[in-house]
Amino acid sequence: MREAFRATILHCLADPGEGAEASAIQQFDDGLLLIEDGTVIEAGDAATLLPQCEDVPVTEFPGKIIVPGFIDCHVHFPQLDIIASHGKQLLDWLNRYAYPVEAQFADAAHAHEVAGVFLDELLRNGTTTALVFGTVHAHSADAILAAAQSRGMRLIAGKVLMDRMCPDELQDDPASAYADSKTLIERWHGKDRLGYAITPRFALTSSEEQLAAAGRLASEYPDVWVHTHLAESTAEVEEVARQFPDSRSYLDVYDHFGLLRERSVFAHCLHLDDEDRHRMADGGGAVAFCPTSNLFLGSGLFDLRAMRSANVRCGLGTDVGGGTSLSMLRTASEAYKVLHLQGQALPAMSALYLVTLGAAEALCLDDKVGNFEHGKDADFVVLDPAGSPISARRTGVATSIDEKLFAITMLADDRHIAATYVAGQRYEFK
Repeated sequence: MREAFRATILHCLADPGEGAEASAIQQFDDGLLLIEDGTVIEAGDAATLLPQCEDVPVTEFPGKIIVPGFIDCHVHFPQLDIIASHGKQLLDWLNRYAYPVEAQFADAAHAHEVAGVFLDELLRNGTTTALVFGTVHAHSADAILAAAQSRGMRLIAGKVLMDRMCPDELQDDPASAYADSKTLIERWHGKDRLGYAITPRFALTSSEEQLAAAGRLASEYPDVWVHTHLAESTAEVEEVARQFPDSRSYLDVYDHFGLLRERSVFAHCLHLDDEDRHRMADGGGAVAFCPTSNLFLGSGLFDLRAMRSANVRCGLGTDVGGGTSLSMLRTASEAYKVLHLQGQALPAMSALYLVTLGAAEALCLDDKVGNFEHGKDADFVVLDPAGSPISARRTGVATSIDEKLFAITMLADDRHIAATYVAGQRYEFK
């Protein structure tokens, strides 16, 4: 069945960069998004497309803006209930907050309940695709993937691998990590809109034997993802150097075990040098920039310009629960501030790129999602510039779409998401 949606339409065709290159953006002030059976047919001017839509139902969103569905490149669903816990730095925060709440996921019913709430919150904030950490429990991956499947979402997730330097109740071992992950890959990867990620938490919590097992999985299943943390805090980097004295760098640890390749996504990457950045680009790895958690935990400032210069693919991640919001718009707002502190620019269109097409490229999903090119999934968000009284006032005097989108990004919360569509279906919240 064909359907059409009328509003201002805005999407990225390429990376606008700091200068927000106009050729990278496609905008239709009075636009029409035409879809069929959950797939984009065309986006264009309403005046041009409406004559072709005589028998096509048209849903109108006057005063609204349709953009591609947002993509979260790094988030922990089990940490939903510790969002906004009083700040500690990374290693202390893990022991005080993250590990205790993750231990509760030994209860499979609890994992399924949290998974449903978590995905509803993502959709409420306009996020239609995500790369998600589970816990060490295999059923945590089952829970989040089953919940995504029931909602028709595109989602990548995996069970965590940890066999040292963490509480006993959260440890697996190299053999069980390999076996459980293999079973989950066979069960979920490529099913409907789902993908699997091999998920060592970080180098400190996996032995060399476990990292080698993860590398074997990555070799045996080249089309699955690898998802882990890298160089988030200086204390973590220093401890990795002590634990792996033969490695040149933290990234070198992962590379040594075959975990740097296409579809490898590394969260944070705050404390890398130029050699690491170029090595990541050459190896095909990508980065999740997580500004709210980096600020909240005092970890450091992400250097987007250096990543772009090295041709490393980057998207934004909320990193809840260290991150402080599941909104990709609020995350982009904090990214603007992080970059501004370093003399770097993040125009509104560049922020849109980082949460849509840029994120899709980082996850190697840009053939499926990220903009409104023909044949892509019809995942999209309807933004309401008047979602709050102050944003209505501010956007009401905006003189360009750039100014309006920037104001929405700076002021946004879930009230600014008028509707979320997943594969062409409007998601109705319970």
